[in-house]
Amino acid sequence: MSLWTSAQAVAATGGVAQGSWAVDGISIDTRTIEAGDLFVALKDVRDGHDFVAAALEAGAGAAMVSRVPDAVPSDAPLLIVDDVLAALERLAVAARARTNAKVVGITGSVGKTSTKEMLRDVLSAQGRTHASVASYNNHWGVPLTLARMPADTQFAVIEMGMNHPGEIAPLSKLTRPHVAMVTTVAPAHLEAFENIEGIAREKASIIDGLLAGGVAVLNADIATSEILQNHALKSGCEMRLFGEMSSAYQLRSARVLNDLTIVEARIEIDTGTEDILFKVMSAGTHFAMNALGALAVVDALGGDLGRAAIDMARWQPPAGRGMRERIVLDVVDTDAVIDLIDDAYNANPASLAAALAVLSSAEPQDNLGRVSSGRRIAILGDMLELGSDEMAIHASVAQDPNLAAVSKVHCVGPRMKALYDALGAPQRGRWYETAQELAAEVSHIVDAGDVVLVKGSLGSRVTQVVDALRKLGQSTTSTT
Repeated sequence: MSLWTSAQAVAATGGVAQGSWAVDGISIDTRTIEAGDLFVALKDVRDGHDFVAAALEAGAGAAMVSRVPDAVPSDAPLLIVDDVLAALERLAVAARARTNAKVVGITGSVGKTSTKEMLRDVLSAQGRTHASVASYNNHWGVPLTLARMPADTQFAVIEMGMNHPGEIAPLSKLTRPHVAMVTTVAPAHLEAFENIEGIAREKASIIDGLLAGGVAVLNADIATSEILQNHALKSGCEMRLFGEMSSAYQLRSARVLNDLTIVEARIEIDTGTEDILFKVMSAGTHFAMNALGALAVVDALGGDLGRAAIDMARWQPPAGRGMRERIVLDVVDTDAVIDLIDDAYNANPASLAAALAVLSSAEPQDNLGRVSSGRRIAILGDMLELGSDEMAIHASVAQDPNLAAVSKVHCVGPRMKALYDALGAPQRGRWYETAQELAAEVSHIVDAGDVVLVKGSLGSRVTQVVDALRKLGQSTTSTT
C-alpha cells in the first residue's frame, strides 16, 4: 500500500496534482532520496525548487512545489501548493488523523534522541513502530516525520526540539501525543532564554498538545521538576515521575560495568510495588535514567513493561550520541586497539558531565602501545549557544570530579580555550583553533590501549576528529 496517492495528497493539502501518481516515502534531500519518494521542495539554506529536476531524475515519484521550476518537464508528476512548508504541515495533520497509533512526544535538553531510539527499539517488538529519523525535531522535522507515518502504524515516537521560546507547543499540538515525556532540563540554548527556568517552561509546553486522558512522563530529579509538574497539574493530565526522587518509577541503582549499565528500579503497580532489574548495553547513569523514563512511557501506553525491560538490553546509542567503537590499529596485531566513545553530535554542560562520567569508568589497556599505560583521553570541542557566560561555563569544566581519572584533555575551538587555560599542566594536552587542525594530528595524541572520548557541539565539527580516528585502523562496534 502506498504512503500517499495523488488524490490523498490533494485532499490533505488543498494543492493541485499534475498527473496521477503514488509515493512510498517522503524526502527533502536529493542525496538520500529513494525511488518512489515524494520530494518536498523546502526552502532552507538552499531553495528545494532548484533540486526538483534532479530528484525526479533520481527516481522520485513526485515533487511537492509552490511553482514549477524551469528545468522540470511539463508532464512531470507534481503536487502544486501555495506554500511548501504549510502544505507539509497539512500533510502531517492528515497523516496523524488517519492512524490509530499510540503516539509519544519527547523533548528535553539532553537525552531526547537516545530515549527516542530506545523507545523505537522496544516498541518495535510490540507493534509496527514509526519514529523520527536522526534529530528531525524542528519546525520542518516534526511535520516531515508525521507525514512519513504509514496509516497502519501502531506506535509513533516523535522527537521535539527548540532553539527559542514558543517552539515546542505548536509541534506538540501538531503531533497530538497520548504520552508526552521530558527527559531532563539543562542549560542549553541559553542565548535565547534568560535562565534555566525559562527553558523548563518551554520544555513543559509539550504537555499542551496532549490528547484528552494523556499522560505526562517527567523527570523527578532535576531542580526544575516542580515547574514541569505544575504545568502538568494545571493541564489536568495524568502525571508519572521517574528518577531517584520518584516513587512511581524509582531508580534504585545504576552500576556501570565497562560497556554496559545494570539498572535496578522499583515501580508502583496496582497491587503495590515491584522491583525490576534490566541492562542497557551502554555505559552511563544518564542512559539508565533515560531507559527508566522510556519504560515509564511504555507502561503509560499500555505496553508490555516486562518485555520492554528485557528488550532494553538490545539498545545501543547511535553514532555521535555516545556510541562505543573499537579501532583496530594493526591487522596483524589485533590487540593493538583504541576504544572510541563517539559523542560528537551535540554538547552542553549536562551532557558533557555525563560523557566525562562514562569516560572515567572506562578501562584502558596497558602495555599495548608506545605509552606503557593505557590512558583515558578527552577531546573536547566548543559547546555552543550558552550565552554571555559561555567562557566561564567552559572554564568550570576543569572542576568536574570525573576529570581526575582523565590523563589528557585536548581542546578545540575558541570557547574551549577557556578550559584549556584552566587545566593543570599534567592534564593539559593540546589546544587547536579548529577540529581540522586536531584531526590532522590525531595519530600523535592517541595510542593503542587508550580510551578516547570525542565530545562537542555539532558546529565545533569534532566529527572530523572521529573520522580521523576511524581512519587510523578498522572500526568495529564495541561489544560486551
